[in-house]
Amino acid sequence: MGEVPTCYQRRQDIVTVTRVYIASPEGANGRNVVAYGVLNALTSKYKTMVFRPAVSNHDDFTPVLLAASNAGLGVALSTGLDIHEVRRDKETARGDIVGAFNDALEVSRAEAALIVGTDKSHVNDPTTYEFNANVAADLEAGVFLTIATIDRWPHELDETVKLSIEGMEAAGNKVLGIFVTGCEPRHAFSVKETLAKYGLPVWTIPQVQFTDASTKDVALETFRKNVPTEEVLAALNVDVTFPITPYAFQFSLLGKAKTNKKTIVLPEGEEDRIIKAADYLLQREIVNLIIVGDKNAILERGRELGLNHLDRARFQAIDDENVLMPMVAKLCELRAKKGMTEEQARQQLKDASYFGTMLVVLGYADGLVSGSINSTANTVRPALQVIKTKPGQKLVSGSFLMCFKDHVAVFADCAINLNPDAEQLSEIALQSAETARAFGIDPKVGMLSYSTLGSGKGPDVDVVEEATRLLKEKAPDLPVVGSIQFDAAWSPTVAATKAKGNDVAGHVNVFVFPDLCAGNIGYKAVQRSSGALAIGPILQGLNKPVNDLSRGALVQDIINTIALTAIEAQ
Repeated sequence: MGEVPTCYQRRQDIVTVTRVYIASPEGANGRNVVAYGVLNALTSKYKTMVFRPAVSNHDDFTPVLLAASNAGLGVALSTGLDIHEVRRDKETARGDIVGAFNDALEVSRAEAALIVGTDKSHVNDPTTYEFNANVAADLEAGVFLTIATIDRWPHELDETVKLSIEGMEAAGNKVLGIFVTGCEPRHAFSVKETLAKYGLPVWTIPQVQFTDASTKDVALETFRKNVPTEEVLAALNVDVTFPITPYAFQFSLLGKAKTNKKTIVLPEGEEDRIIKAADYLLQREIVNLIIVGDKNAILERGRELGLNHLDRARFQAIDDENVLMPMVAKLCELRAKKGMTEEQARQQLKDASYFGTMLVVLGYADGLVSGSINSTANTVRPALQVIKTKPGQKLVSGSFLMCFKDHVAVFADCAINLNPDAEQLSEIALQSAETARAFGIDPKVGMLSYSTLGSGKGPDVDVVEEATRLLKEKAPDLPVVGSIQFDAAWSPTVAATKAKGNDVAGHVNVFVFPDLCAGNIGYKAVQRSSGALAIGPILQGLNKPVNDLSRGALVQDIINTIALTAIEAQ
């Protein structure tokens, strides 16, 4: 993760994809002319796909765009959701739209993508522009604004442009240029002069009626007369750091997992959510999967659910003697100090979580995901007993990837250790920094407390400060600050007062809580109050990656967890 080359470019295997989002506060009044003209400019240089995140079932404009595209996609792949679905649940819709967009990219192998925002509607939804801004950020696309002068005085146009730019920037976007539509040629100079203060290319286009294919030639001719193709392409050639939205991050997990496919075992093959997630990942060849359970029964259930790719998995029956015999022998060897007998081992291996964990131990799989129907203890206990911790590490801890509006952070320990001492806290911090690096985050660690750099006193502060000292000894190059209060770790403004001169304060992205009570309350409070997406817990410190699911996990949560487990295995 980290920085991408520009706000509109991103590596798609070996192809650089140029992405531009056409957004308008009105969704009409010249927006179509701009979209069609920009598409023409893009196709002059790139293989360009068209994508409409949300459209009505009366949409007539998308087929006109597709006829001018050169990526070979039809309407189904070029559209995300029906606008009525979006209005029902915009947050869920954003994830579905990112998925649809990535599917279209994968099929088309396009070099560029023209993304056209929502249309004008008789339904007055005041959040529509914000939705378009958020989707532009999710799709990592630069933005061309389309603003109409129709029925606006110059100062009203200026204020509309100002507010529109602010709305896009609030979502983390970069506006690359402004199209002013419905502008009479005699006013073009004054409009450009008025908007010059924004430091962006400004193009003016006179009013053109363009709602169907019959007027497309006139629309394109008008666009070309007023907007040179080379200026449009030049406007895309800027370097910008793009935010990592929760939805963009989820799909980056899939891409990273796919680059070096690993094998993950799923012990809960009888659970519908598990096999739905498995089918999704197998269809896209993200990971290799071993599903524990009866192959015929699982495939039959998959057919009932409309799943068509489960046969790409390997199925492992829990009573298969060819696997059980070496598994029993190995388990007896590993648990010899506990006096485990062959009979006890066979009894233990009737537990699917234990059986799945032993598949990892024997090298059949690189990692395990469980917990959709079993408790955390059922997932963690076998891992602690037979996979054990990495060499040099004495504990296992649990972190969450917290996906905020524009970045991802790590919170730990939120799952395992009740009251860690200073040595354990320093180890949790090291493990959490490694987790951050595994997911492309350059770690900056904050050791949390009710004190910032000595502002408070007490035994709890002493533990955190000693942990900070130990951490600096173990990893002298790791940026760390402690003890520090959450607000000073999070906010540069607060840090400027409470931790003046400290380079890490205010920029922390790995938050180490002093105990399990604080960590568990902290991540859930932030998750529920801010709307952040929490992915995890990720079990840190194990010899092989084993990760736990919530029993309320959604299919998308399971997909995410399997992908991140595969990345850990890399």
